[in-house]
Amino acid sequence: MGKPTGFMELERTERHTALPSDRIQHYREFTLSPSDTELAEQGSRCMDCGIPFCHQGCPVNNIIPDWNDSVYQGDWQQALETLHSTNNFPEFTGRICPAPCEAACTLNLQDQPVTIKSIECAIIDKGWTMGWVKPQIPKKHTGKRVAVIGSGPSGLACAQQLARAGHEVVVYEKNDRIGGLLRYGIPDFKMEKVHIDRRIAQMQAEGVSFRPNSHIGTDISAQKILADYDAVVLAVGSEQPRDLEVVGRNDYQGVYFAMDFLRQQNKRNAGDTIAEDIAITATDKHVVVIGGGDTGSDCIGTSIRQGAASVVQLEIMPQPPEKENKSLTWPLWPNKLRTTSSHNEGIKKRYWSVNTKSVTGKEGKITHLNAVEVEWKQENGQWKMSEKPDSAFTLDADIVLIATGFVHPVHEGLLQELGVELERNNIKATDKQYRTSIDKVFAAGDGRRGQSLVVWAIREGRQAARAVDEFLMGTSELPR
Repeated sequence: MGKPTGFMELERTERHTALPSDRIQHYREFTLSPSDTELAEQGSRCMDCGIPFCHQGCPVNNIIPDWNDSVYQGDWQQALETLHSTNNFPEFTGRICPAPCEAACTLNLQDQPVTIKSIECAIIDKGWTMGWVKPQIPKKHTGKRVAVIGSGPSGLACAQQLARAGHEVVVYEKNDRIGGLLRYGIPDFKMEKVHIDRRIAQMQAEGVSFRPNSHIGTDISAQKILADYDAVVLAVGSEQPRDLEVVGRNDYQGVYFAMDFLRQQNKRNAGDTIAEDIAITATDKHVVVIGGGDTGSDCIGTSIRQGAASVVQLEIMPQPPEKENKSLTWPLWPNKLRTTSSHNEGIKKRYWSVNTKSVTGKEGKITHLNAVEVEWKQENGQWKMSEKPDSAFTLDADIVLIATGFVHPVHEGLLQELGVELERNNIKATDKQYRTSIDKVFAAGDGRRGQSLVVWAIREGRQAARAVDEFLMGTSELPR
C-alpha cells in the first residue's frame, strides 16, 4: 500500500451530513462530500492486510484495497476503472448498501474500519462530474435477443452486461418508470433518481431498449416473450409483502404496506399527482411503523418530512447490543443496534420485544394500536416467544405502516403462466447457471435468492448475464 502507517496516524472520519432541522424540509440527499484531501487520507488508512477480509464481506467482490490506494495516490481514473470492473452501479451501492465490507475490515476489530462506502461513492461521483463514465458500445453484435423482465438493480446489471457482450437486450418494467425498487422503494433523500436516469441514458447508448408500462403475464403474454427471444431473464424481485394478520387489520382505514406509502411520495417528488381518494400521507398524524429494518427507517424519515404529529417504531425482536463481541462476529455482519439518520430526525420512541395484537378505530378509521411486550427464550435449540403478563399497552395511531419485509416474488401472472418450479416460494435456479426449470429462462436477484441487499442483486445480475452469454454463445468473456 502507498502509506503502510496510515491506519496508525489517522482516525476514521465519516461523511458529514446536513443538520436534521434543515434536511427534513426537503427530500434531497443531505450527505456532504469530503474533499479530495480528506478522501486521500482515508484511503491511506487501508492496511496491507495480507488477506483483505473486505473482499469476503463484499458480494460483488470489489477490489477494495486497490481503489483505496488509487485514491490515496490521486489516480481517480484508475480507481474508477477498478471499481467498475466489479460493480456496474457504485453510485447505488455507495449510497444505500449497508457496507458489509466495512464490518469485515481488519480495522473494524478496533471499531475504526476504512470508510470504504464513502470512498466508493466519491469515486463514481467524481467519474460522472469529470465525464469519465461513458457508454461501452460493443464492437460486434451477436444477433441474439434477450428479454430481461424487471428493471431493479439485478435486471439493470444483467442487461448492461449482456448488451456489452453484443446481444440485443430489451428490459420490461411493469411500472411507469425504470428502476424497480430503486425508483419507488428507496426515498429520494437516500438516493436521488438522477443516478438511475444517468445509467439508463448510458445503457440506451450501449444498445439496451427499455419498455416501461409492460406487465408481463398481465398486459403481455409470457408465452409471447418466450417465442420472441432467445433467452429470458426473470429479475422480478421479491415483492409479496409480509402482512400483519391481527384483529381489525381490514376493518379500519389507515393500515398500509410500507412500499405503498414510500412509492407515493417518490411519485410526488417526480412530479406526479396522487388522487386524494388513494393518497397515503402522514401529515399531522400519529404514525406507527411496524418493523425495525431499513424499510421501517425509510418510513420514519418520510413521515417526518411529511409533517407527522409523532412517529414510533415497533420491533418484535429484542433490542440488540449497542456493541458487538468482535471475537464472536468479525468478519461477519454483526447483530447490533443500528440508529439511522431517520431515527435522528425526530422519532418519538423505538419499542423492542413488542407484538401487535389488534388495531381499533372509530367511524371506519384507525385510532389506536394495541400491543403487548414479549419475551424470547430458547427451548430445545429454538427461540420461543411468549407474552409478558400485564404488559399490554395502547398507542395513538392514525396511520400504521407495515414494514415487516417480503416473503417471496409475486406468483400470480408471470410465474404461474410460465410454470417455473419454485423452491421455498422463490424461483428455483442454480447458483452458477441461474437456469430455471423452463428452457432458456433464467432468474436472478431477490426473486431467486429471496429478499436481500442491492449489492447482492447486482452480483446476481452480473453472474446471470455470464450464464446467459454462455448459453447463447457456448462460451463467455464476461466476468462473474
